[in-house]
Amino acid sequence: MVILVLNCGSSSIKYQVINIDDNGHALLAKGLVERIGLAEGDLTHKPVGKEPFKLHQPIPDHTTGIRLVLAALTDKQHGVIGSLDELKAVGHRMVHGGELFSDSCIITEEVKEKVRSLFDVAPLHNPANLEGVKAIDEVLPNVKQVAVFDTSFHQTIPAENYIYALPYEYYEKYRVRRYGFHGSSHKFVSRVGAQVAGLDINNSKIITCHVGNGGSITAVLNGKSVCTSMGFSPVDGLMMGTRCGDVDPSVLLYIAEKEGMSLADINAMINKRSGVQGVSGISSDMRDIDAAYEAGNERAVLARDMYYSRIKQYVGKYAALMGGVDLVVFTGGVGENSAEMRESVCSGLEFMGISIDCALNKTVRGTNTIISDEASRVKVAVIATDEELVIATDTFNLVK
Repeated sequence: MVILVLNCGSSSIKYQVINIDDNGHALLAKGLVERIGLAEGDLTHKPVGKEPFKLHQPIPDHTTGIRLVLAALTDKQHGVIGSLDELKAVGHRMVHGGELFSDSCIITEEVKEKVRSLFDVAPLHNPANLEGVKAIDEVLPNVKQVAVFDTSFHQTIPAENYIYALPYEYYEKYRVRRYGFHGSSHKFVSRVGAQVAGLDINNSKIITCHVGNGGSITAVLNGKSVCTSMGFSPVDGLMMGTRCGDVDPSVLLYIAEKEGMSLADINAMINKRSGVQGVSGISSDMRDIDAAYEAGNERAVLARDMYYSRIKQYVGKYAALMGGVDLVVFTGGVGENSAEMRESVCSGLEFMGISIDCALNKTVRGTNTIISDEASRVKVAVIATDEELVIATDTFNLVK
């Protein structure tokens, strides 16, 4: 079954085309549509086994972007399918499912209404995700669509770990609680990590560290999420590229009063001007921070030390929560590619039974590898995440 996987942002469309059946899968193409709604837009299409194709033209809306993607997929030179009739389903990444969706589902009018009802808790993501659904409705009205929610995997978190210590009425009235995100990634790497480490996923204690420009850590007990670092929104938990992560809320009130900042100003600060960018004053990209760190820039040193330290703190926290740990998984852009981060996080955790092979760790880049040494009671692994494959698999299983 040929499936188109879409991840629609407010001004972008990431996509993959995957041919999947009960025996396996194959990536046919992937690409990115950028700068939707601006004067000039870009399409970068990368078919497997063929030369990449780029297009630069105005892309006024998501429907136009989707049409360009479909044209690229069926083009005689750089296409990967003969006609759109070969496309049997579309799987969408949906960021926020609230408490309404505990699993992936076929998209119906009722599902669309429920996604709309969550716009106020995910104003940056859900409207854009739904734009992709509307675009497919227009362009391929007879093709089935599936929603795969970032929050679904975390619906197994018990109430004592998702309820905030605020007046309970705000949970009852507004469903203010911890939701967690990156669910598809945590689900995927915990299962693949268990296989690589020779563990039974249903009898295991796994900590998954999805670390990149955005980042979250999840405690996975017997295959189920029991706590995660992101909360009501993706701003909670770890220090990230531009997000602050854990912070005393009184600090925000204090700054707002001193600076005369509105709620919108504070929201922009904690989401777009904080984290590694805010502390270093250099960049939100850890590659830039690494270069400045090596050059001895004091604020870059501080930012990277803070970034690493918070990951280590959550590893210890979730080991305590589960009463131990069998496997720690690193994934995501930084998790898969930064040997320095992995070594820094694991250093000092020997008392927990964590000991990595530092020489092996330095050679690993985005491959599925056990990096703990033979003496380590806890396995440590680098697992390349594949959220698109999770979406394609869920779509295949629902549509077939």
